Amino acid sequence: MKLVMCAGTFDNIHPGHLFYLSEAKKHGDRLVVVVARDDTSKAFKGNAPAHNERERLESVRMLEIVNKAVLGHHGDIFKIIEEVRPNVICLGYDQKVQKQQLEDELKKREIKAEVVRIESYMPHLYKSSKLKK
Repeated sequence: MKLVMCAGTFDNIHPGHLFYLSEAKKHGDRLVVVVARDDTSKAFKGNAPAHNERERLESVRMLEIVNKAVLGHHGDIFKIIEEVRPNVICLGYDQKVQKQQLEDELKKREIKAEVVRIESYMPHLYKSSKLKK
């Protein structure tokens, strides 16, 4: 069974998120989604999400396409990868983690996983930062 992992804040789920998750699921059999902790989201995006991590986790868990949703770890954003051990990790088109950076981290932790960058879906309409305005 091929396990796919993707991650994000998932604040106010919109069609762009659904596209990201559905494209990620095409790379395997089961989809595990990591929901960013409040402090991690704030560190990456510069502001706190509108909904707290528990609310965002429950929103993602309710999506049919998602087989499992978990919270990330405080501090070490790569630790959850060690626990889940996915075959494929899908990055969103606008996620700040660079593919090479992730591949280097996987090698250091002796995790064999393919890294795929998912293309955007109408980012001029469906990008969380634009929808907040």
